[in-house]
Amino acid sequence: MKIRAPAYWSTACAELAVADPVMAGLIARYPDAVLGNRGDPFQTLARAIVGQQISVKAADSIWARFAALAGTVAPGHVATLEPVTLAACGLSHRKAEYLVDLAGHFADGRVEPARWRKMEDEAVIAELVDVRGIGRWTAEMFLIFNLRRPDVWPVDDIGLQKAVALHYLGGERPTPKELRRHGERHAPWRTVATWYLWRSLDPAVVQY
Repeated sequence: MKIRAPAYWSTACAELAVADPVMAGLIARYPDAVLGNRGDPFQTLARAIVGQQISVKAADSIWARFAALAGTVAPGHVATLEPVTLAACGLSHRKAEYLVDLAGHFADGRVEPARWRKMEDEAVIAELVDVRGIGRWTAEMFLIFNLRRPDVWPVDDIGLQKAVALHYLGGERPTPKELRRHGERHAPWRTVATWYLWRSLDPAVVQY
């Protein structure tokens, strides 16, 4: 099934390309790169937790084992699993606990995804980081991959740091403050800029 790009994607690409020659080159290099959406808020957040501080390849492998073990990747079922059982999939014990806790938040209604679509980015982030195991980076991945918000710039993301260093700073890794300031040039389309900068490091399309 073909992934449909967000409504803003073509406009964002055109404006980024005009404003920045690096972005123009990356957009031209990866014409088929599109921000997908799995559509399931629980799985998006669960995948983001699994992917914390590990490579995409490792995260995909662990997720596949977790999904096979769980059978049904739904909050009501995952909430009943023991963290020690999930740890056998290659998850750290802490991540296993986070997944069970996240499932519990969904299952008992403490988390209600339907209302997030009407909330500002920072308000959604504030609500998400109240869940155990979800920090700002994970919340930002949710904004990008599930809500597909157009102007997210995850300064704590290692891939984004590496790509900005490579293309703009002669290989020198930026501090969070420097990276935040750099991102201002890509507003209001920082999600799209992030997406193409990720592609420059790994052409494989990431999809949480």
